[in-house]
Amino acid sequence: MKPEPSPAGRALAAAQAALAAEHAAAYGYGVIGARAAAARAAEAREAFGGHLARRDALSRTVRELGGSPRPSEAAYALPFAVRTPADAERLAAEIEDRVAGAYSDLVRSAEGPLRREAADALSAAAVRAARWRGGGVAFPGLAERSERARTS
Repeated sequence: MKPEPSPAGRALAAAQAALAAEHAAAYGYGVIGARAAAARAAEAREAFGGHLARRDALSRTVRELGGSPRPSEAAYALPFAVRTPADAERLAAEIEDRVAGAYSDLVRSAEGPLRREAADALSAAAVRAARWRGGGVAFPGLAERSERARTS
């Protein structure tokens, strides 16, 4: 039987997962920026910058927790082809849902200031997802988990 990770180990693993989500989000927003409607281009740039800032903060957090930050991948597989502005908006909402899911895990695993930072990031991702989608979900960060559970 595998031993249960320590609370610090769980926080580090969750921070690494959130960092990976931020790397993927930054990549995805590069695609979104190329396909977004002109009216939403500034919103895409702002989200991209926000994800870069959170990525950098998480890299520092991972180091503070005793880990080595995961590097980004050279490329990420997108869940669908992004050819139109509507596709770009749908991708942005999906990216934000995934980021919210990673931060919900970090909220559960962390304590103190890191938990607060993760909760703030979860909230920001949920707001961005709602803006891109045109509406919110009841429990941001958990919606896609329940969908995966139903289809597994």
